[in-house]
Amino acid sequence: MDLQRIALATGVELDVAIAGDPANPPIILLHGFPESHRTWRHQIPELARDHYVIAPDQRGYARSSKPEGVESYKADKIIADLMGLADALDVKHFTLVGHDWGGAIAWGAAILHPLRVKRLVILNAPHPRVFQKSLYDSRDQRKASQYVNTFRNTALDQGMTGSALEHFFASGFAQHVVGGIGGEEKAIYMDQWSQPGAMTAMLNWYRASSFDVPKPDEDVARPAELDAPFPPVTQPTLVIWGMQDKALLPMQVDGLPPYVPNLSVVKIEDGGHFIPWEKPEAVNRALRGWLAAEV
Repeated sequence: MDLQRIALATGVELDVAIAGDPANPPIILLHGFPESHRTWRHQIPELARDHYVIAPDQRGYARSSKPEGVESYKADKIIADLMGLADALDVKHFTLVGHDWGGAIAWGAAILHPLRVKRLVILNAPHPRVFQKSLYDSRDQRKASQYVNTFRNTALDQGMTGSALEHFFASGFAQHVVGGIGGEEKAIYMDQWSQPGAMTAMLNWYRASSFDVPKPDEDVARPAELDAPFPPVTQPTLVIWGMQDKALLPMQVDGLPPYVPNLSVVKIEDGGHFIPWEKPEAVNRALRGWLAAEV
Protein backbone atom coordinates (compact mmCIF):
# COMPACT_ATOMS: atom_id res chain seq x y z
CA MET A 1 0.00 0.00 0.00
CA ASP A 2 1.15 3.48 -0.89
CA LEU A 3 0.16 6.03 1.77
CA GLN A 4 -0.13 9.45 0.17
CA ARG A 5 -0.90 12.86 1.64
CA ILE A 6 -3.63 14.52 -0.43
CA ALA A 7 -4.85 18.10 -0.01
CA LEU A 8 -8.55 18.53 -0.72
CA ALA A 9 -10.58 21.50 -1.89
CA THR A 10 -12.45 21.28 1.44
CA GLY A 11 -9.34 22.60 3.21
CA VAL A 12 -8.22 19.36 4.88
CA GLU A 13 -5.38 16.99 4.09
CA LEU A 14 -5.92 13.26 4.28
CA ASP A 15 -3.50 10.36 4.41
CA VAL A 16 -4.76 7.92 1.79
CA ALA A 17 -3.78 4.32 1.13
CA ILE A 18 -3.80 3.72 -2.61
CA ALA A 19 -3.31 0.40 -4.37
CA GLY A 20 -3.94 -1.10 -7.78
CA ASP A 21 -3.90 0.19 -11.33
CA PRO A 22 -5.65 3.57 -11.84
CA ALA A 23 -6.97 2.17 -15.12
CA ASN A 24 -9.08 -0.37 -13.21
CA PRO A 25 -12.55 0.37 -11.77
CA PRO A 26 -12.19 2.61 -8.69
CA ILE A 27 -13.40 1.57 -5.27
CA ILE A 28 -13.28 3.83 -2.21
CA LEU A 29 -13.19 2.33 1.29
CA LEU A 30 -14.34 4.40 4.29
CA HIS A 31 -13.39 3.28 7.80
CA GLY A 32 -15.27 4.00 11.00
CA PHE A 33 -14.62 4.74 14.67
CA PRO A 34 -12.02 4.46 16.16
CA GLU A 35 -9.90 3.21 13.28
CA SER A 36 -8.15 4.24 10.05
CA HIS A 37 -7.47 2.88 6.58
CA ARG A 38 -6.14 -0.22 8.36
CA THR A 39 -9.74 -1.35 8.83
CA TRP A 40 -9.32 -2.61 5.25
CA ARG A 41 -5.87 -4.21 5.53
CA HIS A 42 -7.24 -7.58 4.43
CA GLN A 43 -9.45 -6.18 1.67
CA ILE A 44 -7.05 -3.72 0.00
CA PRO A 45 -4.60 -6.27 -1.50
CA GLU A 46 -7.45 -8.53 -2.55
CA LEU A 47 -9.42 -5.78 -4.27
CA ALA A 48 -6.29 -4.22 -5.80
CA ARG A 49 -5.92 -7.24 -8.10
CA ASP A 50 -8.56 -5.76 -10.38
CA HIS A 51 -9.64 -2.43 -8.83
CA TYR A 52 -8.10 0.95 -8.16
CA VAL A 53 -8.38 1.02 -4.37
CA ILE A 54 -8.57 4.25 -2.37
CA ALA A 55 -8.76 4.08 1.44
CA PRO A 56 -8.42 7.41 3.29
CA ASP A 57 -7.80 8.13 6.92
CA GLN A 58 -10.87 10.35 7.26
CA ARG A 59 -10.76 13.81 8.82
CA GLY A 60 -10.00 13.63 12.54
CA TYR A 61 -8.30 10.24 12.38
CA ALA A 62 -4.66 9.13 12.64
CA ARG A 63 -2.49 11.82 11.01
CA SER A 64 -5.11 13.36 8.74
CA SER A 65 -6.22 16.94 9.38
CA LYS A 66 -8.19 17.61 12.57
CA PRO A 67 -10.11 20.86 12.14
CA GLU A 68 -11.34 22.38 15.38
CA GLY A 69 -14.95 22.46 16.49
CA VAL A 70 -17.82 20.01 16.48
CA GLU A 71 -19.34 21.64 13.38
CA SER A 72 -16.33 20.51 11.36
CA TYR A 73 -17.47 16.90 11.69
CA LYS A 74 -21.00 17.17 10.36
CA ALA A 75 -21.85 14.65 7.67
CA ASP A 76 -22.08 17.19 4.85
CA LYS A 77 -18.47 18.23 5.39
CA ILE A 78 -17.26 14.63 5.48
CA ILE A 79 -19.22 13.75 2.34
CA ALA A 80 -17.61 16.79 0.73
CA ASP A 81 -14.21 15.33 1.67
CA LEU A 82 -15.15 12.11 -0.10
CA MET A 83 -16.13 13.91 -3.28
CA GLY A 84 -13.08 16.15 -3.03
CA LEU A 85 -10.86 13.09 -2.73
CA ALA A 86 -12.42 11.54 -5.82
CA ASP A 87 -11.91 14.83 -7.68
CA ALA A 88 -8.27 15.06 -6.56
CA LEU A 89 -7.63 11.59 -7.98
CA ASP A 90 -9.65 12.28 -11.15
CA VAL A 91 -12.20 9.60 -10.27
CA LYS A 92 -15.56 10.40 -11.86
CA HIS A 93 -17.64 7.56 -10.42
CA PHE A 94 -16.86 4.67 -8.13
CA THR A 95 -17.99 1.82 -5.95
CA LEU A 96 -18.25 3.01 -2.34
CA VAL A 97 -17.66 0.77 0.66
CA GLY A 98 -18.20 1.88 4.26
CA HIS A 99 -17.97 0.37 7.73
CA ASP A 100 -19.40 1.86 10.93
CA TRP A 101 -19.20 5.69 10.65
CA GLY A 102 -17.72 5.23 7.19
CA GLY A 103 -20.91 3.37 6.35
CA ALA A 104 -23.03 6.25 7.65
CA ILE A 105 -21.17 8.59 5.30
CA ALA A 106 -21.55 6.07 2.48
CA TRP A 107 -25.34 5.90 2.92
CA GLY A 108 -25.54 9.69 2.73
CA ALA A 109 -23.18 9.97 -0.23
CA ALA A 110 -25.12 7.35 -2.19
CA ILE A 111 -28.37 9.27 -1.68
CA LEU A 112 -26.91 12.70 -2.44
CA HIS A 113 -24.60 11.72 -5.33
CA PRO A 114 -26.24 8.88 -7.25
CA LEU A 115 -24.42 9.75 -10.49
CA ARG A 116 -21.02 9.33 -8.86
CA VAL A 117 -21.62 6.48 -6.42
CA LYS A 118 -22.35 3.63 -8.85
CA ARG A 119 -22.51 0.77 -6.33
CA LEU A 120 -22.70 0.68 -2.55
CA VAL A 121 -21.37 -1.78 0.02
CA ILE A 122 -22.20 -1.36 3.71
CA LEU A 123 -20.66 -3.30 6.60
CA ASN A 124 -22.31 -2.99 10.03
CA ALA A 125 -23.48 0.56 9.56
CA PRO A 126 -27.16 1.39 10.02
CA HIS A 127 -29.27 3.18 7.46
CA PRO A 128 -30.09 6.63 8.92
CA ARG A 129 -33.87 6.30 8.88
CA VAL A 130 -33.89 2.66 10.01
CA PHE A 131 -31.54 3.51 12.87
CA GLN A 132 -33.48 6.52 14.12
CA LYS A 133 -36.76 4.61 13.97
CA SER A 134 -35.24 1.76 15.97
CA LEU A 135 -34.09 4.16 18.68
CA TYR A 136 -37.75 5.03 19.31
CA ASP A 137 -39.38 1.69 18.53
CA SER A 138 -36.96 -0.75 20.20
CA ARG A 139 -35.84 -0.47 23.80
CA ASP A 140 -33.19 -3.10 23.08
CA GLN A 141 -31.58 -0.97 20.37
CA ARG A 142 -31.97 2.12 22.52
CA LYS A 143 -30.15 0.39 25.37
CA ALA A 144 -27.41 -0.88 23.04
CA SER A 145 -26.87 2.66 21.72
CA GLN A 146 -26.28 4.45 25.01
CA TYR A 147 -22.56 4.56 24.23
CA VAL A 148 -23.44 7.37 21.79
CA ASN A 149 -24.50 9.61 24.67
CA THR A 150 -21.34 8.65 26.54
CA PHE A 151 -19.17 9.61 23.58
CA ARG A 152 -20.98 12.94 23.27
CA ASN A 153 -19.89 13.88 26.79
CA THR A 154 -17.17 16.46 26.22
CA ALA A 155 -15.50 15.55 29.52
CA LEU A 156 -14.67 12.09 28.19
CA ASP A 157 -11.63 13.04 26.14
CA GLN A 158 -10.20 15.74 28.39
CA GLY A 159 -6.63 14.72 29.12
CA MET A 160 -7.09 11.29 27.55
CA THR A 161 -3.47 10.22 27.24
CA GLY A 162 -1.32 7.38 28.52
CA SER A 163 -3.22 5.19 30.98
CA ALA A 164 -6.53 6.82 30.03
CA LEU A 165 -6.03 5.71 26.43
CA GLU A 166 -5.17 2.24 27.66
CA HIS A 167 -8.40 2.18 29.66
CA PHE A 168 -10.44 3.32 26.66
CA PHE A 169 -8.81 0.62 24.54
CA ALA A 170 -9.67 -2.09 27.05
CA SER A 171 -13.14 -0.96 28.15
CA GLY A 172 -14.52 0.98 25.21
CA PHE A 173 -13.11 -0.92 22.27
CA ALA A 174 -11.37 -4.27 22.71
CA GLN A 175 -14.25 -5.84 24.64
CA HIS A 176 -16.44 -5.43 21.54
CA VAL A 177 -14.00 -7.30 19.28
CA VAL A 178 -14.65 -10.95 18.48
CA GLY A 179 -11.37 -12.83 18.88
CA GLY A 180 -9.44 -10.05 20.61
CA ILE A 181 -6.72 -7.71 19.37
CA GLY A 182 -3.01 -8.56 19.21
CA GLY A 183 -0.24 -6.50 20.73
CA GLU A 184 1.07 -5.20 17.42
CA GLU A 185 -2.37 -3.93 16.42
CA LYS A 186 -2.86 -2.35 19.84
CA ALA A 187 0.38 -0.42 19.40
CA ILE A 188 -0.89 0.98 16.10
CA TYR A 189 -4.12 2.15 17.72
CA MET A 190 -2.21 3.74 20.58
CA ASP A 191 -0.01 5.61 18.12
CA GLN A 192 -2.94 6.87 16.05
CA TRP A 193 -5.06 7.87 19.04
CA SER A 194 -2.09 9.68 20.62
CA GLN A 195 -1.81 12.16 17.76
CA PRO A 196 -2.59 15.72 18.95
CA GLY A 197 -6.34 16.28 19.03
CA ALA A 198 -7.17 12.82 17.68
CA MET A 199 -9.49 11.58 20.43
CA THR A 200 -11.49 14.80 20.48
CA ALA A 201 -11.73 14.85 16.69
CA MET A 202 -12.88 11.22 16.49
CA LEU A 203 -15.49 11.70 19.19
CA ASN A 204 -16.69 14.88 17.48
CA TRP A 205 -18.20 12.66 14.78
CA TYR A 206 -20.72 11.54 17.43
CA ARG A 207 -21.22 15.04 18.78
CA ALA A 208 -21.91 16.46 15.34
CA SER A 209 -24.49 13.82 14.43
CA SER A 210 -28.19 14.60 14.65
CA PHE A 211 -29.34 11.21 15.96
CA ASP A 212 -31.50 11.43 19.04
CA VAL A 213 -30.75 8.59 21.48
CA PRO A 214 -33.36 8.57 24.27
CA LYS A 215 -32.50 6.95 27.58
CA PRO A 216 -33.54 3.27 27.77
CA ASP A 217 -36.57 3.81 30.01
CA GLU A 218 -37.39 7.34 28.89
CA ASP A 219 -41.00 7.89 27.85
CA VAL A 220 -40.64 9.96 24.71
CA ALA A 221 -43.03 10.93 21.94
CA ARG A 222 -42.25 9.31 18.61
CA PRO A 223 -41.55 12.01 15.97
CA ALA A 224 -44.08 11.93 13.14
CA GLU A 225 -41.27 12.55 10.63
CA LEU A 226 -40.05 9.01 11.15
CA ASP A 227 -42.96 7.81 9.03
CA ALA A 228 -42.50 10.45 6.34
CA PRO A 229 -41.07 9.50 2.92
CA PHE A 230 -37.30 9.08 2.76
CA PRO A 231 -35.13 9.16 -0.39
CA PRO A 232 -34.35 5.63 -1.57
CA VAL A 233 -30.88 4.30 -2.26
CA THR A 234 -31.13 3.61 -5.98
CA GLN A 235 -27.75 1.94 -6.51
CA PRO A 236 -27.15 -1.81 -6.34
CA THR A 237 -26.34 -2.28 -2.66
CA LEU A 238 -24.64 -5.07 -0.74
CA VAL A 239 -24.97 -5.16 3.05
CA ILE A 240 -22.55 -7.44 4.91
CA TRP A 241 -23.48 -7.79 8.56
CA GLY A 242 -21.73 -9.42 11.50
CA MET A 243 -24.68 -10.82 13.43
CA GLN A 244 -22.86 -10.81 16.79
CA ASP A 245 -22.70 -7.00 16.77
CA LYS A 246 -23.76 -5.93 20.28
CA ALA A 247 -24.21 -2.26 19.40
CA LEU A 248 -26.16 -2.54 16.14
CA LEU A 249 -28.80 -5.23 16.41
CA PRO A 250 -30.18 -7.38 13.54
CA MET A 251 -33.23 -5.14 13.19
CA GLN A 252 -30.92 -2.72 11.35
CA VAL A 253 -30.76 -5.23 8.50
CA ASP A 254 -34.38 -6.34 8.71
CA GLY A 255 -35.66 -2.79 8.23
CA LEU A 256 -33.72 -2.04 5.02
CA PRO A 257 -35.90 -3.28 2.11
CA PRO A 258 -38.31 -0.30 1.96
CA TYR A 259 -35.37 2.09 1.61
CA VAL A 260 -33.02 0.03 -0.58
CA PRO A 261 -34.89 -1.50 -3.54
CA ASN A 262 -31.83 -3.19 -5.11
CA LEU A 263 -30.53 -4.93 -2.00
CA SER A 264 -28.36 -7.97 -1.38
CA VAL A 265 -27.58 -9.10 2.18
CA VAL A 266 -24.84 -11.41 3.45
CA LYS A 267 -25.08 -12.27 7.14
CA ILE A 268 -21.92 -13.46 8.89
CA GLU A 269 -23.36 -15.33 11.82
CA ASP A 270 -20.15 -15.58 13.89
CA GLY A 271 -18.91 -12.06 13.11
CA GLY A 272 -19.06 -9.05 15.39
CA HIS A 273 -19.03 -5.36 14.64
CA PHE A 274 -15.51 -5.19 13.20
CA ILE A 275 -15.99 -7.80 10.49
CA PRO A 276 -13.52 -6.41 7.90
CA TRP A 277 -10.67 -7.77 10.03
CA GLU A 278 -12.52 -10.10 12.41
CA LYS A 279 -13.79 -12.23 9.50
CA PRO A 280 -11.73 -11.13 6.48
CA GLU A 281 -12.13 -14.30 4.44
CA ALA A 282 -15.92 -14.20 4.69
CA VAL A 283 -16.00 -10.48 3.90
CA ASN A 284 -13.68 -10.86 0.91
CA ARG A 285 -15.70 -13.78 -0.40
CA ALA A 286 -18.93 -11.76 -0.14
CA LEU A 287 -17.34 -8.72 -1.80
CA ARG A 288 -15.81 -10.75 -4.61
CA GLY A 289 -18.99 -12.62 -5.42
CA TRP A 290 -21.18 -9.54 -5.45
CA LEU A 291 -18.76 -7.32 -7.37
CA ALA A 292 -18.38 -9.99 -10.06
CA ALA A 293 -22.14 -10.35 -10.37
CA GLU A 294 -22.63 -6.58 -10.66
CA VAL A 295 -20.10 -6.02 -13.47
